Amino acid sequence: VTGEIRSTCRLEVIRAHLLIRAYNALHPNDCATATVNVTVQATHPQAPRCVPAIFVSQVPETVSPGSTLVTLRCTSSTSTDQCLHYALEGPPSTCSHFFMEGPRLKVNTTLDYDSEAMAALGFQLTATIVVTVGEQPLQSTHVPVLVTVTPVNEFRPACPNGATFSVPETAAFGSVVGRVAGTDRDYPLDSLEYSLEGGSGPAQPFSIDRRTGEIRVVGPLDSQQQRSYRLVVRLTDTHNDLDLRKRQSRLCDVSVHLQAVPDQLPVCIPEVQELRITAGSPGSRQPVTRLVCHSSPDSAVLTYTIVGGNEDGRFRLEGNTLVYLPNGRAQPHPFVLLVEVWGGSGARSRSSLVALVVHITPWSTLVPPSTTTQYTTLQKEPLVVTQTEAVWHPPAWFVVVLTISGALLLATLVCMARNLLCR
Repeated sequence: VTGEIRSTCRLEVIRAHLLIRAYNALHPNDCATATVNVTVQATHPQAPRCVPAIFVSQVPETVSPGSTLVTLRCTSSTSTDQCLHYALEGPPSTCSHFFMEGPRLKVNTTLDYDSEAMAALGFQLTATIVVTVGEQPLQSTHVPVLVTVTPVNEFRPACPNGATFSVPETAAFGSVVGRVAGTDRDYPLDSLEYSLEGGSGPAQPFSIDRRTGEIRVVGPLDSQQQRSYRLVVRLTDTHNDLDLRKRQSRLCDVSVHLQAVPDQLPVCIPEVQELRITAGSPGSRQPVTRLVCHSSPDSAVLTYTIVGGNEDGRFRLEGNTLVYLPNGRAQPHPFVLLVEVWGGSGARSRSSLVALVVHITPWSTLVPPSTTTQYTTLQKEPLVVTQTEAVWHPPAWFVVVLTISGALLLATLVCMARNLLCR
């Protein structure tokens, strides 16, 4: 039905002529005849036997071209070694790396583990060595070959060019300063670990991410104490060699410059307050007002000091709260207090003045008349009234001081301008 020709007994070396007729099963008279010649070739009972029958090996990428990977030992029961032929078969991308020199499999080109072509092959090269007797392909043996290329740490990491960063001195904890982008030519490319020589501390308020190379702020910065930092970063390659003891590293210099940010004067709202209170009993403690001030940066600590108008010590500051200390001899009298508010620290500290006008009303008692009749003295509880007004009428001495200060400032500016013009 199919027209296939099959053998029906053990074949001998013969040449047969077959006459084949094909016809239509429904119409046997419709037929055609064809002649087929069949030649049976002589074969040897066994193909060559080779040792090893399969070759599997790991080869470092630095193996030299021309190096022998394996020498096959093949034998044939009917032929000598001189009659054996060796050939390499497989994908061109693999076979191009090897060649056969008799029974020896040799390296043809450099096995570069760090190339994209090798990565595309999965770092494994496969081929087949075909051993034949004479030129008869039916008497052949196939030896599979699998060569795995292993990495060798050949190159040291390289430092980036111009590793210089700038950061404002007000940068918060954890702020990113920059990223050290080291390179490494070994595969996988740029697989590096980063570390900071000397670690982090007061003298080096920075840290570096071990994986990404990001430098972050981990301490206070002050451009007046130190304007720049020189960091030494160690680059160490990873996963570039089977032997972890063969890791390579390099030290890189990184500069971090601090950008000065001028501190602003503390700002108090309002800057002038007029307050009215009734004095309490002697020895008591009366809160008068609470100063609301802020500075830049917001984290700056503010300090408050009374610098004028408190000659008799009737007032004191507890943090930003003004407290009055009655002594029992209060007379209706206004107090003009000057409070200096300081922000920052050291040479960077700045201050502002707040003026407080406090009107004190004495506490009152009922005094018994000078008669023989006994009266009971009634003591009233002190009533504390606090009033804040936005308008302030300064005393004459304050206006005089302000005028003189403005004149001195104007004269200083004129002198400075004259000196600049004379240069």
